[in-house]
Amino acid sequence: MIRINLLPHREEKRKQRRTQFYVAAVGAAVGGVVVWGLVHGVIAGYVDAQEDKNAFLTKKIAELDREIDEIKRLREQMDALSSRKRVIESLQGNRFEAVGLMDELAKQTPEGVYLKSVKQTGSKVALAGYAQSSARVSTLMRNLEASPLLEKPDLVEIKAATVDKRSVSEFSLSVTITRAKEDALKTMPAGATTGGAKT
Repeated sequence: MIRINLLPHREEKRKQRRTQFYVAAVGAAVGGVVVWGLVHGVIAGYVDAQEDKNAFLTKKIAELDREIDEIKRLREQMDALSSRKRVIESLQGNRFEAVGLMDELAKQTPEGVYLKSVKQTGSKVALAGYAQSSARVSTLMRNLEASPLLEKPDLVEIKAATVDKRSVSEFSLSVTITRAKEDALKTMPAGATTGGAKT
């Protein structure tokens, strides 16, 4: 009977399997390192790209902030200029209004009436003066009521007085400028008289 010893063959197989295992383990380790390196490289690339984008956005945001500040400064200057323009227009309108007012008072003041003061506060005008009689004051008030630029004459006071040894009526009254007719005042001639008294 023939006997075959299989022990060397089995030992050889074990060695081969052990070698294959070590090779596979080393291959897996090397593969893991390679994969880790690739993943790390990709992630690092993404991080670098994102940092570049962030730096770009930060720069652009700073530029926009500077532009916004410049726009705010320009708007403040525009608002200041607009405010000055409104003030100048208001003063210009008031200048024409004063000329028109004095011209209108000169037209509406009847003979025998002398205005000693004219004071304007907003649309209200306070008049004070002397008249030869109270009838002259009534005539003045009727003229002011009929004026296209003045309205609502209101007699504040009238009393007897003596001027240059003559008996006169001293009066004070108020009248309102018609703001709706301001354009008419502006069309008054620039050389219109500013003396509002008649005697």
